[in-house]
Amino acid sequence: MIIWLASYPKSGNTFMRSLLSSYYFSKDGNFEFDLLREIQQFPLTEIFQKIGVDIKDKYSVSKNYIKAQEEINKSKNVIFLKTHSSFCKLYNKYNFSDLKNSLGVIYIVRDPRNVVTSFATHNSKSIENTANLLIDDLAVGNENNEVEVYMGSWNFNFNSWKVFKSSDKYFLVKYEDLIKDTRKVFIETLKFINHLSFKKTAINEEKIDRVIESTNFSRMKKMEIEKGFNEAKIDEITGKKINFFNLGPKNNWKNQLKIEIQNKLEHKFRKEMLELGYI
Repeated sequence: MIIWLASYPKSGNTFMRSLLSSYYFSKDGNFEFDLLREIQQFPLTEIFQKIGVDIKDKYSVSKNYIKAQEEINKSKNVIFLKTHSSFCKLYNKYNFSDLKNSLGVIYIVRDPRNVVTSFATHNSKSIENTANLLIDDLAVGNENNEVEVYMGSWNFNFNSWKVFKSSDKYFLVKYEDLIKDTRKVFIETLKFINHLSFKKTAINEEKIDRVIESTNFSRMKKMEIEKGFNEAKIDEITGKKINFFNLGPKNNWKNQLKIEIQNKLEHKFRKEMLELGYI
């Protein structure tokens, strides 16, 4: 069954994937980029191809989301999948997923004032244009450079996944907390996963220490410089790869945002930012 790692882009999803893949899919807890293959991004091209869906036909892909997840769940194992999609109906017809095919969700959220600066760099777009994307309720993204997904606005994305709350299958991770006290938040995440999978697996404290040490931002940034990172995007103007690991925890909207963009985001997302303690 699927456990979703859901978030708006540039909110810490890759960091969470790195922690989980090191813990569950390595013997010693030491992180390497190859481990991220164990937690893939949905929609998965190969699954849609397996069930005979043309991935270039976005309507056909949307129509078969549930069918693709049923195919994934035939394994009977707990499977982590990353997504930036909202939990919603696509084209007002097709559900992104359902409770039958989902064990639950770990939702990672980040202050939108820092998301906008990080996302702008990631896409080599202006902060102004990226801010407009964050507040666009109809915004779409491109997963794996092939399949279009419906992100929605930052707050729509965040609110949509709360559907799992009523069944106690929802775990919220604030990026800021994850950075401030990685060990504490990660242990809480592992306990939640045990809860979802009805397991009482003992948490390996020593392995957690190695996981955290090997996934610190400085090491990840160094690894990208030395080995490259296949999830980094190409700058459309220069043709060069944009560093995926750019500022990380050092990204501070106070040093980068114009007051009018700050006000726009705080006005649009006031309810959610108050709820999360961002304002």
